[in-house]
Amino acid sequence: MEDKAFFDRTLTVPAKKGGKLSGMSFAVKDVFAVRGHRNSAGNPTWYETHEAAESTSPVIERLLENGASLQGMTHTDELMYSLNGENIHYGTPLNPVNPDCIPGGSSSGSASAVANGLVNFALGTDTGGSVRVPSAYCGLFGIRPTHGAISMEGVIPLAPSFDAVGWMAKDIETLEMVGEVLLPNSPSVKLDELHIEETTWSLMEDADRELLKFAIPQDVDMGSIDFQHFGITEWPQVFKYIQGVEAWRAHGQWIERENPVFSPAIGGRFKDASLLDVAGFEDAKRQRAIITEHIDRVLLENVVLAIPTVASVAPIKQASSESVEKIRAITMQMTCIAGLAGLPQVTVPIFRMDGMSLGLSFIANKHQDLSLLRFVRQYFGGDIRETSNN
Repeated sequence: MEDKAFFDRTLTVPAKKGGKLSGMSFAVKDVFAVRGHRNSAGNPTWYETHEAAESTSPVIERLLENGASLQGMTHTDELMYSLNGENIHYGTPLNPVNPDCIPGGSSSGSASAVANGLVNFALGTDTGGSVRVPSAYCGLFGIRPTHGAISMEGVIPLAPSFDAVGWMAKDIETLEMVGEVLLPNSPSVKLDELHIEETTWSLMEDADRELLKFAIPQDVDMGSIDFQHFGITEWPQVFKYIQGVEAWRAHGQWIERENPVFSPAIGGRFKDASLLDVAGFEDAKRQRAIITEHIDRVLLENVVLAIPTVASVAPIKQASSESVEKIRAITMQMTCIAGLAGLPQVTVPIFRMDGMSLGLSFIANKHQDLSLLRFVRQYFGGDIRETSNN
């Protein structure tokens, strides 16, 4: 079980001093630089064509300086360009919620390591949902922070204007403690109003939707908003276009030079990215700015947006490509909101009676990360399974 989560379980670095995270262990996705270690980014050709890191990424150093110890490098989807967690080269990390189901990606190994109790928390990266989706599928709390709030130095990119360092844990208390270390300057604001975004909720099956809505806190001022008025159904296309252009800029030369073997799905995405007409890139960025302005006006300084993290529980392994792409498209409708606007999003695991996990997400405005974590802890602290089943 352990080996399925880790690309390198032998990679360990002790804490450098005591601190808020003393006694805690963590793992990192195989895109973070650790001095003397060679990353694979989920692909053996990447591993073969890149040298070992000369220094450790600052985000890892900060955790080590605050008492946590690094206990392994975890598997990822190839070059982080997937939400499934199935890797044709290294296998599929175990989802303990249901071993027949995918763990979600691309931070699949990090989610598996935490969900299986091998470490206290794990770092991943989130571009289109790569921390939020595996957290939801594996029954974890996860956060995508404000874009740019945590340095991406020493982290392999996919699409830099979306890439963010995120983390996941079994409980909100641990998630918050890590946030206090990584985001010490996040301002404190009172989040006292909650809006439900109607279009994203309409994408779920009735029973799952009702279960998630039942878990939404009721003792805050409630409202609703429908981003349909702002063209939300077109937002994933804006996201995917910008992501594709940036992904090809980041890795196109390497792909053309080395001709790596990719899974059909990931290879197809990079091929599509290579064919994009970059003449529309500036216009897409303007569309993104308009979308961000719409969302900012809704959230202000005190509003939390409630959406489903994903449309369903984790799909089964080796599902047909058609069903996988359908699920991916629905998921992107949800995950693109925080991605496009660069907003912090915390996902909460909500368990069904059959033990499968859904994700309930809360989004706040930029740089309100710690306030959002405190908001979530207020309502979802302690035993989340007990909360879900009540």
